Amino acid sequence: MQTPEKAAGTVADAQRGNWVDRYAPEWLKPYARLARWDRPIPLLLLFWPCGFGLALATVANPTLGFDVRALILFLIGSVAMRGAGCTFNDIVDTDIDMKVARTRSRPIPSGQVTKRQAALFLIAQSLVGLLILLQFNGLTVVLGVASLVLVAIYPFMKRVTWWPQLFLGLAFNWGALIGWTSQTGSLALPPLLLYAGSILWTIGYDTIYALQDVEDDALIGVRSTARLFGRRARLIVALFYAATVVLWVAAALAAGAGWPFLVAMLVPVGILVWQIQTLDMRDPANALVRFRANHWVGLALTLSLLVGLIG
Repeated sequence: MQTPEKAAGTVADAQRGNWVDRYAPEWLKPYARLARWDRPIPLLLLFWPCGFGLALATVANPTLGFDVRALILFLIGSVAMRGAGCTFNDIVDTDIDMKVARTRSRPIPSGQVTKRQAALFLIAQSLVGLLILLQFNGLTVVLGVASLVLVAIYPFMKRVTWWPQLFLGLAFNWGALIGWTSQTGSLALPPLLLYAGSILWTIGYDTIYALQDVEDDALIGVRSTARLFGRRARLIVALFYAATVVLWVAAALAAGAGWPFLVAMLVPVGILVWQIQTLDMRDPANALVRFRANHWVGLALTLSLLVGLIG
């Protein structure tokens, strides 16, 4: 007997009434779901580190001005590469997804898209990402291509390590580096500190996300920091978030941010504190809401860096 999600072609872990389900043409829906266009928050979590890097470069070089064109290009590139990464992940994880209640209705395990069709869609999205990348300087292009190594290995990490969230952080926050290099043509200490802090941020928020699947993951042998930390997850995520803030502040100060940045940082810090204080590790819906709140952390940090130009 078909599940309601499979019968309707919807995906169980997507928000009901999302724009793909409501407005996308029928032929596009399986591909849009494969690329996760029906859930924009993770896309924004990939995009905001690009904003961090651009804003930090502006703090370090105020005469450059904030490059809005680059921000728009990075947004388009994030859509393409996040979609490509999700498509590749679903190709690799088909057998696992079929065993997890939250993911078995995704396009490949539910039969809406074949692996061959998914592979062709993966290539198309990757070409769009490459086209965007080629708009930038040589170092940014090299770093962008190098990030594909992290994208390629990430889906396999849950099989071999308890720390797949670390590898997600390495891949998801690469934009902090290329955002900076797109403006400066070189690397320096501030973007490296920013990147390190963002990796710890991802470990924290993706641990919260993984709390939704702890029971299923235990049954099928998938590893995660949520399972590794167990009952200490709230405390350990709090420590990761604290270290995140320290590194982000260090990055901004090293780039020349002043006291207005420190005041503005109270907003993203407040959102992180709220996540920890209100997290119910036994409630998947609670975890999902707190995970999604990290989009606002990304926006708030980017704006805090730009406010730092005042100092």
